[in-house]
Amino acid sequence: MLSSGVGTVRDMVVSYEKALALVREKVSNADFNPATETLPLEQARGRVLAEDVFADRDYPPFHRATRDGIAVRSADVGVLPAVLRSVGEVRAGQHFPGKLAPGQCVVITTGAPVPVGADAVVMLEYTQARGELVEILRAVSLWENIVQQGNEAPTGARVLSRGRRLGPGELGLLASVGRARVTVYRQPVVAIVPTGDEVLPVEQQPKWFQIRNSNAVSLSAQVAAAGGVPRQLGIAPDLKDPLRELIQEGLCSDLLVLSGGVSVGKYDLVEEALREFGAEFYFQGVAMRPGKPLVFGRACGKFFFGLPGNPVSTFVTFELFVRPAIGLLGGATFEPPVFLRARLAKPLRQKTGLTVFMPAEVRVQSGEPMVELVGWQGSGDLVGAAAANCFLVVHPEQTDLAAGDWVDVLPKPA
Repeated sequence: MLSSGVGTVRDMVVSYEKALALVREKVSNADFNPATETLPLEQARGRVLAEDVFADRDYPPFHRATRDGIAVRSADVGVLPAVLRSVGEVRAGQHFPGKLAPGQCVVITTGAPVPVGADAVVMLEYTQARGELVEILRAVSLWENIVQQGNEAPTGARVLSRGRRLGPGELGLLASVGRARVTVYRQPVVAIVPTGDEVLPVEQQPKWFQIRNSNAVSLSAQVAAAGGVPRQLGIAPDLKDPLRELIQEGLCSDLLVLSGGVSVGKYDLVEEALREFGAEFYFQGVAMRPGKPLVFGRACGKFFFGLPGNPVSTFVTFELFVRPAIGLLGGATFEPPVFLRARLAKPLRQKTGLTVFMPAEVRVQSGEPMVELVGWQGSGDLVGAAAANCFLVVHPEQTDLAAGDWVDVLPKPA
């Protein structure tokens, strides 16, 4: 059931896992069709593919050597040492015009087409040249050191699926199949509204009790990195009417992200203002730290997130929940946060019952990843968070962790 009270009622706190599942479910099942556009490859990095892409020919288009060596008939080198007659040389970009006969071989370079009749390549270090003769010192199996024609993708095979985000590897693949231009989804526009009387524009000199608007800057960078188009609407003061006006404007974008004003204090007005637009809340709190006051819902047909206002809370909750939502709104397949593993450098005790994310640094020591907390003073400490390259993740059941235990880490995006 939805909370019908206004102000401080919070009966929709869910686990981290449940919150992420709700984001995936609600956004994936929403009725929306992102527009598309066609771009040259050099402008498509980071965009989401809006079409399936198929191989225009076999890949590789010929039997391809994977080593510098001697192309042979594997049957000719069953008894060692074997002495074969070299009848030519072939390198990448050329081809051997004839057909290999029994007892013959061809010198070949990596990437070159294997001569007709050859079915294996002996690496150069296992051969000795004696004029036109080549002594083979090691046997090879059928198709050893060769990628056969069509093994990577036969003609007509789907090589990239719609919804795939395009990185350097995908762009290289598109180029290899002859796609100079590609159809991608348009990027979702994300409205950003930081809240709070204490927040000032970056260029202004704050009084001792005020802070600069760091959240809008970091959120804009995170939105762009997630594949969205940031739209800063300005700072909402802790007053109902100006906040309502900015929310109304933000709901004209594809996604609205607010920071601050979502806790249970007297001046936390975001949820009350959203209810005036008929907001449906899917959760109103997550059992995590930092970020517990996080809210997620939909109003006027648009999704919104209300992120906690402390900068580290804002950063973490965006990466965990808003980034995947932007991807879905932009036509991508669901891209959940990726947790890596590292050994804990020092023992750690946590008995919060929450999923905890703490700024940390991973280094390689003795060939293994080791993670250690950085010095930080809580979710308002941007200096400590900036010193981290990851967040150490402690799950609710992990109450006592010893040095050397494997733990999850969430890499901090560049």
